[in-house]
Amino acid sequence: MSQSQTVEEATVQLSPVTESMSLPGVPDGKTRRYDRQLRLWAASGQNALEAAHILVLGASPTSTSILKNLVLPGIGAFTILDDGIVGGRDLGANFFFETTSLGKNKAKEAVMLLCELNDGVAGHADDRSLQQVLSEDPTYFNEFSLVIAHNIPQPLLEQVSTLLWEREVAAPLFVVRTSGFLADFGIQFKEHTVITSHSETAPSLRIDKPFSALLAHAFSLNFEGMDPTEHAHIPYVVILVRCLQEWKNDHAGNPPKTPADKKAFKERIMKMKKKDDEENFDEAYMLAYKAWTVTSVPSEIEALLNDPQTKNLNAKSDPFWHLVHALNLYVSQPPHVLPLSATLPDMKSDTKSYIHLQNLYKTQADEDKARFTDLLRGIEAGWAGGGAEGMDGVERSSAAEAMTMIDDFVKNAHGLKVLRGKKWLEQEDIAPSITASPSSLATHLALSALVHFEAQNSRLPKAADVPDAIIMTDWVREKLTGVGWKHEEKSAGGEDTDMTEGEEEDAFREIPLWEHVENAVGEVSRAPAAELPTTAALMGGIVAQEVIKVVTKQYVPIDGVCVVDLVASTTGTIKL
Repeated sequence: MSQSQTVEEATVQLSPVTESMSLPGVPDGKTRRYDRQLRLWAASGQNALEAAHILVLGASPTSTSILKNLVLPGIGAFTILDDGIVGGRDLGANFFFETTSLGKNKAKEAVMLLCELNDGVAGHADDRSLQQVLSEDPTYFNEFSLVIAHNIPQPLLEQVSTLLWEREVAAPLFVVRTSGFLADFGIQFKEHTVITSHSETAPSLRIDKPFSALLAHAFSLNFEGMDPTEHAHIPYVVILVRCLQEWKNDHAGNPPKTPADKKAFKERIMKMKKKDDEENFDEAYMLAYKAWTVTSVPSEIEALLNDPQTKNLNAKSDPFWHLVHALNLYVSQPPHVLPLSATLPDMKSDTKSYIHLQNLYKTQADEDKARFTDLLRGIEAGWAGGGAEGMDGVERSSAAEAMTMIDDFVKNAHGLKVLRGKKWLEQEDIAPSITASPSSLATHLALSALVHFEAQNSRLPKAADVPDAIIMTDWVREKLTGVGWKHEEKSAGGEDTDMTEGEEEDAFREIPLWEHVENAVGEVSRAPAAELPTTAALMGGIVAQEVIKVVTKQYVPIDGVCVVDLVASTTGTIKL
């Protein structure tokens, strides 16, 4: 059997001479280790991940599974707070306890084994109880960038939620609940801003508002006298810019408006073909709508420009809002569009033509970014000149960090996102989900009923105990009737149909809400305290993914409560 290897030894092998030379283009050990994930969230995301310190309340199977999926990609540091002792039952559900862990503190044992996954992560164990920390050291939570709470009793969770919410900069709180094959989780945050949302919406190519270099290039080409091979590789963007401008010249500066105009415009494109098999002109024909689609500021971005945070900017506003304020000034100037993105989609073309077009876009994008940066610096200089202290604007960062932030912002200006949340356990609006997501709502309410039962009775329900199950069912019914829901009557049996009994069983039917409730409460009642490895593993992956989104401020995290039902093999998100 071959000997075990470190990550560096198992990946790209470099000679000692090459390693010591630090040649440009040669990846270092860290880049090789995290190569795949760097393709997802780049160096800026990895830096944010490594700067984070996460607090996890409880060393449960689900908690350690979440941490496993954060330690592997290189979270900076984590702390587990748990005063519990490892028992025999824990060994059967938690992969991060060994037989030698029996009788030892859960937090210390879990941290020891989790840290073996990545020697670049700092793990800390705190063997105090959550109750002790809350009563003796409430400022303890201030040092963490994010908190994860799994199956924490409601009275303690309320205290943690309030402590975090009342901070000037509230750390996000992930509340995870599991019982048997059911689970849900939500995120408490006041405001979460996302610059690099990785939006699926492509940025505008400005075909209807071409910048001067693009327009000059489109008219510099001799379409008629061009070699057939070269003619067949003109990018569709150039074709549309040329056609649109010629159309405007013939129609008093107006683009195609009516269906007849648009049809005639597309016919004009096809008449430019020299051969029937010129795919670039077919592509221009298919994408002709881009020529008469007006390039403007998207409605979602327009809403941010008019947001009170933008209008009421102050010296201590989040850097994101300084950037948005500068963007507002930018789009108020001609041509009243967002900064150009240098990213081009794939298109039918040859390498030479495509690279030339890409260089045109990159040059203009750099000019737009420079103009945006000048506006931003003017804002920052205004705050500094006004004697503002403690300014939290973009310029408070290092020069490298500030430029990276500006670059990301300009590049992704079309996909900016702002999520605003509320305090956990605030009044939930369940009415819309009754019809929109009955199954997910039933699971969520069943888990809430379990938490409420424990808070009221200072114990969990007895497994498969009918009286306890009835108490939880009645609690759910009270919640539903409180928003005007009425109990559906089950359809009468024994009706004559044309289907056989087997066909009736297989036929699709819409399951009423109350049946979902009965099933969910039944699962919670069956094993209220059960921590199943399958549920823990799935939640570990899902929750860790959302934690990474929040920490890196890339991609858009869930906005609501994510509900998992492994009995039905379904997931859903409900907005409460």
